[in-house]
Amino acid sequence: MKFVHVAEAPLAAKGDLLAFIVFGDPAKDALFTALNKALGGALAEAASAESFTGANLTTLVVPTLGRLNVKRIVVLGAGTGKREATPLQLRDLAALAHQCGEKLKAHTLAFVLPAGAPTTTAQLVVEGVLGGAYRFNKYLTTEEGKKNSPVTAVHLLAHGKSDKVAAGVARSLATGITRGTAIGHAVNAARNWINEPAAFMTPTEMANNARAVAKKHKSVTASVLNRAACEKLKMGMFLAVAKGAAEEPTFIHMVYTPAKKAKKRVALIGKGLMFDSGGYSLKPSDSMFDMKVDMSGSAAVIAAMDAIATLGCEHEVHVIAACCENMVSGGAYKLGDILIGMDGTSVEINNTDAEGRLTLGDAITYTREKVKPDEMFDFATLTGACLVALGPYTAGVLSDHGKLASSWLSAAAATGEDMWRLPLNSRLKEQLRSPIADMRNTGERWGGTITAGLFLKHFAKDTPWVHVDIAGPASITTRGAQRNPVEAPGLPWRPSSSIFAKRAQRAAGAVAVHGVDR
Repeated sequence: MKFVHVAEAPLAAKGDLLAFIVFGDPAKDALFTALNKALGGALAEAASAESFTGANLTTLVVPTLGRLNVKRIVVLGAGTGKREATPLQLRDLAALAHQCGEKLKAHTLAFVLPAGAPTTTAQLVVEGVLGGAYRFNKYLTTEEGKKNSPVTAVHLLAHGKSDKVAAGVARSLATGITRGTAIGHAVNAARNWINEPAAFMTPTEMANNARAVAKKHKSVTASVLNRAACEKLKMGMFLAVAKGAAEEPTFIHMVYTPAKKAKKRVALIGKGLMFDSGGYSLKPSDSMFDMKVDMSGSAAVIAAMDAIATLGCEHEVHVIAACCENMVSGGAYKLGDILIGMDGTSVEINNTDAEGRLTLGDAITYTREKVKPDEMFDFATLTGACLVALGPYTAGVLSDHGKLASSWLSAAAATGEDMWRLPLNSRLKEQLRSPIADMRNTGERWGGTITAGLFLKHFAKDTPWVHVDIAGPASITTRGAQRNPVEAPGLPWRPSSSIFAKRAQRAAGAVAVHGVDR
């Protein structure tokens, strides 16, 4: 799909479909009024007949019957009481415009950018279109199933500009298109990895993905530690989770080095449970079905590295992913075992389905000791409790570093990420107390997301750290049916612009709140 800025007024736009946004009553929108006049009142007549009020994420499609250079117009409602779309909303509206184009078999979509910073609006629209065009059809064999989007070109028109768009605006739009394309493609790569069945997307295959990203960019290196190397580092928690699986674990470490002296050293850590059976705390069948997506965090950070290297970054960036499977076998770790983490912490296992925090604990220790970052962030489908607390659309953010957490949440808001900070209440650490070890791996039923965060904080120690629980946003169902996601994220992941999290579009259902890893 090709994205280009076209320096022409909306009324002169060419193509199969022209899309633009209205806020509330369309009759009060200047472009709607101008297009309505050009169509001899047909636009207003259609809005009245369809009771189109500009409500959020609603559409009105009208043929132009040869009166304009485009075949059809789609009016995108963005809700009442607003003057501009939020980043999240703009991305969704762009996806909606693409979906309309797909249904109408349009080849060229002309999108009128709303008022706002040209770079940002162009970037969000490109991300939205690429997200809306995504299909995982690798295993479909029918001709219909193999079909990709008919939309091959997207023309971006600057809001309120004539055909003499200022050179500065044109450059800004070009920058936005470049950024949106790089991010959108990286997002879709992560979605592909997550949608693959676990029989294919093994720890070894995930390491291959990391190597492939590194091969694309001179600024990126990728190293993979095998079981023996992890044993030398005494990663007792990570290796215990991997013990029951026939697949060998891989511990991935990628490094991006900027062209100039780095301002900071930043680490992104992703949970890499390629499949989670729950171990001897076995999940029921319905809850296990979707557990190929329990590696969403690792997919997000590895794909993020591709976008970072493509666009450039002023920081040195490290990506860490401890990848393995949590399976049942004669060699699997057991309830009551005591594991010794890389930092020497002893952990009593009271639930083998709380495995993600164990692998992350060693990954965080490795990052803290070997990378020595200025800041580190981890991303994980960690607790069903987070889905209960915040619903399926919102990622939970936990940190004891107020400045870093505030900076992260500001970045999330600017890029259209739905996140909410939860308290890292140290009083709940009492729940992790063990009479025979330094701590247990799970607490009581209440506050499960917080106790999981406190467990991870133990390994982060004094390094500025943010934990992002993407148990809800990591999943989207394509079936339209309500599922029971007890201890299980849903179907294909839909990460968004910052790649780390995105809204789910799935009903919450009855979710366990024990804080057990997803």
